[in-house]
Amino acid sequence: MRLGATVPNFKAETTKGPISFYEWQGNSWVVLFSHPSDFTPVCTTELGRIAVHQPEFAKRNTKCLAHSVDALDSHVDWVNDIKSYCLDIPGEFPYPIIADPTRDLAVSLGMLDEEQKQDPEVAKTIRALFIISPDHKVRLSMFYPMSTGRNVDEILRTIDSLQLTDRLKVVATPANWTPGTKVMILPSVTDADAHKLFPKGFDKVSMPSGVNYVRTTENY
Repeated sequence: MRLGATVPNFKAETTKGPISFYEWQGNSWVVLFSHPSDFTPVCTTELGRIAVHQPEFAKRNTKCLAHSVDALDSHVDWVNDIKSYCLDIPGEFPYPIIADPTRDLAVSLGMLDEEQKQDPEVAKTIRALFIISPDHKVRLSMFYPMSTGRNVDEILRTIDSLQLTDRLKVVATPANWTPGTKVMILPSVTDADAHKLFPKGFDKVSMPSGVNYVRTTENY
């Protein structure tokens, strides 16, 4: 799935019952993330940490939806393992895990090529994560190898950035940005407009090139 692509509506069986994606999403953001298979150690930690951080996703009007190519009964057993391993998950396991034993959904979402879906080794490399806005658009994608676990703080940070720049369309967030720190004013915004938009001020950074394109502000 390319950035800006519309995620197709799909129906799926999950550990929380059957869903129709658009109806299930409602007006929320969604983090849809896939895993090679059940009972894999790195994935167990990932699903556990995302479950622990569920309140942080909820604060951002964001739902989590996991995907694994194994069958539903396997997912149920895996959830019990995850809860046993991650003892700080409060209450019930908070989000659904899609069962996709035919790998058809993985193919339709661009996680896997059609000709590869029957290859047990290649198919196990599915490690995609999509952040999807309420209009069903892919706003960010991340792909990880099986050896490297995801950083949940980074997922939350990118959601913060996407939601901020949707609300305030004249800025972008720089490297290592976190909420409350400086943002960059887009070069398409004139200084005159920037003064109107940020009456409390902004900083202009002089560059050796003489091109004045770096302007930052904390007053957003």
